[in-house]
Amino acid sequence: MDTLSTGSLSGAQKEELMDQVKQQIAIANAQELLTKMSEKCFKKCINKPGTALDNSEQKCIAMCMDRYMDAWNLVSRTYSSRIQRERSNM
Repeated sequence: MDTLSTGSLSGAQKEELMDQVKQQIAIANAQELLTKMSEKCFKKCINKPGTALDNSEQKCIAMCMDRYMDAWNLVSRTYSSRIQRERSNM
């Protein structure tokens, strides 16, 4: 089944394949976001790992995650708008 190299996919099949690839990329990005956010916020907020988080650790984790998400969203929006500008200039 080497249909990709032969180019025999219909327009609908190509569109469906592109949708699947976009979904996989979105999932990979979300996984990367969660992994990086967890690593960075854990290193920043947890000094002595134990069986439970104290109040200051909980607050630090929550604020760290909020800041990380804000930064991620800002970078994503900026990147998307740059791509759109470059496409319109072609």
